[in-house]
Amino acid sequence: MKNKIVAIITARGGSKGLPRKNVLDLKGKPLIAWTIESALASTIFSKVIVSTDDTEIKEISLEFGAEVIDRPSELATSKASSIDVVLHSLKLLAEEKFTHFMLLQPTSPLRDEQHIKKSWTKYIKDSANSLVSVSEVAHPPQKMLIVSKNGDIKPFTKWEDLTKPRQSLEKAYMPNGAIYINNIENFMESENLFNLPLSLFSMNSECSIDIDSKEDLLEVENILNGRADR
Repeated sequence: MKNKIVAIITARGGSKGLPRKNVLDLKGKPLIAWTIESALASTIFSKVIVSTDDTEIKEISLEFGAEVIDRPSELATSKASSIDVVLHSLKLLAEEKFTHFMLLQPTSPLRDEQHIKKSWTKYIKDSANSLVSVSEVAHPPQKMLIVSKNGDIKPFTKWEDLTKPRQSLEKAYMPNGAIYINNIENFMESENLFNLPLSLFSMNSECSIDIDSKEDLLEVENILNGRADR
């Protein structure tokens, strides 16, 4: 069966850290437009969908070439999970017989069409059920201590890791929120974005920036200005 991929961009109207962040201007375009344009430019999708509860986001998404799924209010709160939103979208798209979806969050504007294409190529090459984009962490979690609810202190992994040279420890990666790929059939059964076998798509720290504050937005703007000056 030939693969048929849908891009799902999740963008609710409310946001606490940076109000109306999905429609804020970034270098002359609304933030969400960067993700829509990258998805369309990748040319790997049969359809690019935005799931939103917000009229302005809907209008912008249609203007920049995406299709829109109207998200119910109960899935537009801060407590609603991305999994619930994706499930809602996939159920509405069931008749279109997509085989895979790629979840693209609009707060990762430096994830471009090359990242999208290369992540899909890696997903296929690795024969994975799921793929998640990640960045390597600067501080190994093996060197961390945690405090339990009753006040006990213990190592995150084991005591001996705390004194080992960093170079001898296994590399650790943090999901950066930019790309998630899943086989739809497996996802509908598990309702889990991390289905084994899992593939990792590594991105550098610059491209991994997830906009959640005004400072994040300014940082990305400065990066884009720097690229334009080269």
